[in-house]
Amino acid sequence: MQLKPQDFLVALKLVAWGEQRWTYARLAQELGISVSEAHACIKRGLQAGLLVDTALLIPPPEVAPGVQEGGAVYRVQARPRRARADSSDSTGSADNPAKVHGRNLAEFAVHGAKYAFPADRLPVSVGVPTSHSAPAFTSVFAPGSDDWVWPHPNGSVRGQGLEPLHPSVPFAAMQDTKLYEMLALFDALRVGRARERGMALKRLPLLIYPDGPKPAERPMYG
Repeated sequence: MQLKPQDFLVALKLVAWGEQRWTYARLAQELGISVSEAHACIKRGLQAGLLVDTALLIPPPEVAPGVQEGGAVYRVQARPRRARADSSDSTGSADNPAKVHGRNLAEFAVHGAKYAFPADRLPVSVGVPTSHSAPAFTSVFAPGSDDWVWPHPNGSVRGQGLEPLHPSVPFAAMQDTKLYEMLALFDALRVGRARERGMALKRLPLLIYPDGPKPAERPMYG
């Protein structure tokens, strides 16, 4: 099994949704992919450990008020059922079949994804701004001649072209501001200068895994 760029995109979309209920049909629609591809992405994400099958998570038994109970919030079944991502339901009716494994996804995002999905520069063009040029970072980095864009006919900024993680990324990002921010931060890790990478190393894991350890401050040069 080899992860594909759309698998990472799907995982980030689940982060953006948080605790919202979702279906494969909704996932496919908002990311501009097919329902069958959404199923395949969830299946690979589960196999890679970036996602957790919600069918394998059992809430702990209710405890009487005033009684403390130790242990994790969820228990894994001793004999887990087959992952629901294998379902043959092509209509996308399965509800909330997986959730993000925050720690694993945050680690992959900052330490592995830029090597698994390297950046490809494209000619200067008009497109959707990304990396430090994205709208989420206008208060941090002023627009300039070093803007990065995903080439797109509906774009508003001219800059250095960057191949998006997946062809549907510009469309998906324009539908969801939190997803857009995470995708732009990921691009900052791939093509940014020291200051921009430093920002992404600090901000991206906190968006994915807010309960995780806070990234150490690093000196930034360049």
